[in-house]
Amino acid sequence: MLILILAASAFTHLYNPVGFPEIFYDEGIYMQRSLGVIQGHGPQHDKFYDHPFFGQLFLGSILYSIGFPDSFISEQNSAASLYLAPRVIMGLLAVFDTFLIYKISENRFGTKIGVFASLLFAVMPISWITRRILLDSLLLPFVLLSILLALYSQKSQHKTVMVFFSGVFLGIAILTKIPAFTMIPLIAYLVYSTQKSKKMLVFALVPAIIIPMIWPAYSISLDQFDYWQKGVLWQAQRENTGMHHTALSFGAIDPVLFGLGIAGFVYAGIRKNWFVIFWLVPFLIFLSVIGYTQYFHWIILLPIFCIAASLLISDMGKKSKLENKLPVIVILSLAVFGFMIQSMILGLNISENQFESASFASELARQEKIPILAGPQFLWIYSGVQGQDMRDYTAILYGKEPSNFILLADPHYHLDYGRGVALAQIYNSSSTVATFSSIKSNYNVYQYPYSSLGYNFDAGEIELKVFQRKD
Repeated sequence: MLILILAASAFTHLYNPVGFPEIFYDEGIYMQRSLGVIQGHGPQHDKFYDHPFFGQLFLGSILYSIGFPDSFISEQNSAASLYLAPRVIMGLLAVFDTFLIYKISENRFGTKIGVFASLLFAVMPISWITRRILLDSLLLPFVLLSILLALYSQKSQHKTVMVFFSGVFLGIAILTKIPAFTMIPLIAYLVYSTQKSKKMLVFALVPAIIIPMIWPAYSISLDQFDYWQKGVLWQAQRENTGMHHTALSFGAIDPVLFGLGIAGFVYAGIRKNWFVIFWLVPFLIFLSVIGYTQYFHWIILLPIFCIAASLLISDMGKKSKLENKLPVIVILSLAVFGFMIQSMILGLNISENQFESASFASELARQEKIPILAGPQFLWIYSGVQGQDMRDYTAILYGKEPSNFILLADPHYHLDYGRGVALAQIYNSSSTVATFSSIKSNYNVYQYPYSSLGYNFDAGEIELKVFQRKD
């Protein structure tokens, strides 16, 4: 059964990895930083301290070990070829997450819940958000390993070692992205409730707190602590879209798991299931007060959504004549439904126009011998790998744009208009030479199951524009 679940997870997380979802703005940022690690520029990207640096160290080290980027350059479509390796790595991590969810649920609640929860994570539509190259996806296996070791410590002969490494993995998760600190109450509860020892609690919490301190300590060693403070404050004070907005996003992408998960949380609260409560509540409190939230921030909660839903479904049959069969029937029905929905959207090459526009811009820039201004999605490839003159379009905001250039104006470019009027002025002053439409226009993104396409925002219509200064 576990092999079948992992096979299903491999399909939903590894099929068409570059085609779906679209190449997201933030993915380009993290790939640029990982490439910097590969090229020996150190863990910290310039002086911008928005997130800790373990994510790029981790991903960059894996990519370097497989000969990236040189071994993945293809003459036919180098951009897609270069995105293949990191996207496959994210898919493999998600398959590993599926296995860890099974082991955690099995250890805590029994084999049946292990099968149910891991199956839901493997096939339900919301799981596609883990396919992107994001810090949230990179930290999830470390959080799950921390929880699993805390559970294993209860029956282990090496309790101290298990507890210590549980704290180590949690510390690594926090060093990947700060919101992982919301898992500290869960780990503290698991360790203290099973060990009944304050000493063991210290063994877990010390590495979980000390390891993330490497980040500010590193900034001090570079005499950049002021930049660290500014970066952290900027990240915390970004515009608040509200937790309700991200909740609506989850509901639009996967209303079935969202509804079952919410019902499962209510049920867990009634039953005083502290494992579920300590996993969920601290993060929800954090989301409600943080300045900036996105739908992919739910990634750290996806396992507990699956576990809570599984516990609810498992107990549904207790008052039924089909006590043993009803939960199995419900879970299998959900699995078939989820797998069908996934199959409908995963085969769509939603990123096709992104690669086409970037390739066209590259060829035109070579012919005209002028630079390209674009977002980070392709900046790391054309500038960092191929050595072509492609620059970040935010140079326009600081008056550092060249006299003549090609502008790759994608949906995220228009979204950034709020950062400065110069972006709109340059766009309106330039001439459109090509337009690349998105296949999203063929589907109703407000209707389930194609509502997922609405969260592939950066794959909308892309314009290739040429700007020539008249003075």
